Amino acid sequence: MQVRSAFARGGIAVLAAAAAVMVSAPAALADDGAARGRIDEATSKRVYRVNTDQGDPYAKLFGFKLSDGKSLKLYCVEFSTHARDDVDMVETAWNKYPDAGSPFVKNSAKLNWVLHHGYPALDLDAVAAELAKQGVKVHDGLTEAEAITGTQAAVWHFSDGVNLNLQKPLAEDNPAETNADVAALYSYLIGDQNTGIGAQPKPALDIAGPKTEGKAGTKIGPFQVATNGAITSLATELPDGVKLTDADGKEQKAADIKDGSKLFLDVPAGTKPGSGSFSLKATGEVDTGRLFVAENYARHPAQSLIVADSEKTEVAAKATASWSETPATPTPTTAPSTPGGAPSGGGELANTGVDAAVPFGIGGLLLGGGALMLLVNRRRSRA
Repeated sequence: MQVRSAFARGGIAVLAAAAAVMVSAPAALADDGAARGRIDEATSKRVYRVNTDQGDPYAKLFGFKLSDGKSLKLYCVEFSTHARDDVDMVETAWNKYPDAGSPFVKNSAKLNWVLHHGYPALDLDAVAAELAKQGVKVHDGLTEAEAITGTQAAVWHFSDGVNLNLQKPLAEDNPAETNADVAALYSYLIGDQNTGIGAQPKPALDIAGPKTEGKAGTKIGPFQVATNGAITSLATELPDGVKLTDADGKEQKAADIKDGSKLFLDVPAGTKPGSGSFSLKATGEVDTGRLFVAENYARHPAQSLIVADSEKTEVAAKATASWSETPATPTPTTAPSTPGGAPSGGGELANTGVDAAVPFGIGGLLLGGGALMLLVNRRRSRA
């Protein structure tokens, strides 16, 4: 089951923000991009033989070593096919399950629910607590062998249509209490509480900033955070005085940031033109429900396996912004007033951009000009 989320947005030139998502893959990748590994018998745990309507195999929690050295725990999902530790197993999409006639794909959501609510996705105490909520009390606690057996049997129920004998779930002689605990867990995992879990996205992180350039004396942003993980780290590369804040100007720490947070670079007035950046890291869980199928299955068939636990995976993203000089401060405009100091008409005059004293100056010139012309005419009449 692979659901990938990838985000990217760019800015202009080198100093513009580029929200680059760098996903740390949880497993080593093959040449085609798929993770691969092999069964590790040394860390596998074979427990009880089960009594079903299609046979009596042993329940087993497989140890699995990826090609990068990491380890996983898996259950088998092909009931009638033998497991092999001498072939590479490659991560494969659920809809490419090798047995097209199997109920595996049809029941994928139910099967995924089993994996997330069974063992070892939940520890023994947590599984027992879930049973207690259903009014079922296990005997002297739930043992690891009981938890593995009940979970594996529930996996087979949805992957292959296998039904456990609830009257005697264990094929060999075991205490009645052990049989009852296995039957109780199996019944819970396949029962009405199982509402299914759809495809789970792998952890992702994005920082999108539509405005990545500005001027000193302003806030540059917003940079909106989108993640389905938990923010665990914040690192900044900012000149003195420049801060990463929210919309209200509060400086931000990693604990303040979550999915949907809007961040700003607050650049004080007078800051020299330049740039700065900040980086986030988020962690989330991935792996439960991943399917591994034998490489070259048609030539070397081997029992397919499905991941029963999860590990934390880290993703990271970085955003950069730049700024220029502080914008010039506009010159304030004074509204004209009457000689008494109050605006004429009892209120402020509209600022039209024309000095109110100009008409009086023009009128004075016109009046002076008229007097001069009158004096010239008189002189001419005396001549």
